[in-house]
Amino acid sequence: MSSAFRLLGLIYFSMVSWSWAVDLSTVTHAGKRFIICCLDLKKETLQLLLHDDVGQPLRSFERAQQWLGEKQQKLVFGMNGGMYHGDMSPVGLCVREGRELAPLNLAKAAGNFFLKPNGIFLISDQGARVIVSEEYPALKEKVVLATQSGPLLLRNGKMHQAFKEGSKNVLHRNAVGVRSATEVIFAITEDVVNFHELATLFRDTLKCPDALFLDGTVSSLHAEALQRSDKKMDLGPMIGIIAPR
Repeated sequence: MSSAFRLLGLIYFSMVSWSWAVDLSTVTHAGKRFIICCLDLKKETLQLLLHDDVGQPLRSFERAQQWLGEKQQKLVFGMNGGMYHGDMSPVGLCVREGRELAPLNLAKAAGNFFLKPNGIFLISDQGARVIVSEEYPALKEKVVLATQSGPLLLRNGKMHQAFKEGSKNVLHRNAVGVRSATEVIFAITEDVVNFHELATLFRDTLKCPDALFLDGTVSSLHAEALQRSDKKMDLGPMIGIIAPR
């Protein structure tokens, strides 16, 4: 891990034969602070959360914890996982446990989601990937988790052409990058950043060739190890790690 990181926690828990690990750190890039969560898919399983058992939107980490508690489970890590409409339904593709909850959206419209190219973060039987949305229909692998968002920050190390260094379009933001088929990195900002700063964080500091913007104003983190669970506003899709209580 880069010397730019200050370790917040590398926490290992175990229960009977089951275990999980979350690697959390802070990094300063372009003078801005970020919280980084590195996940090893050989050790952890990411899941997408959206609805409860009767189809009602979960809307928050707090409600997700209540729902999981009824199943003797808990959320140990979570982050908002893609853009959504007022009724909490995903704007684009959403796949949970191999089931498509919302279809691929290739429409042209205004807003960050539609700033082409946009992209998809997915986990399949071949591992984790971030791809351009238009690549999805040709995939042959079995997809178990997917969320579509935009704009795409990086593809094969190339930055989105719309990003400008020094842009005044700054917000708190979060994103996900893929370093390899088993290495997934989430980042959430502690300071307001522009898209260029977020993209170069993944490219230059985190060494991820592919990365996807998840959202801005609503950017939220749940991290049991940090005793943090953000409550900014209602959330649509959430991505996280679930553990037994």
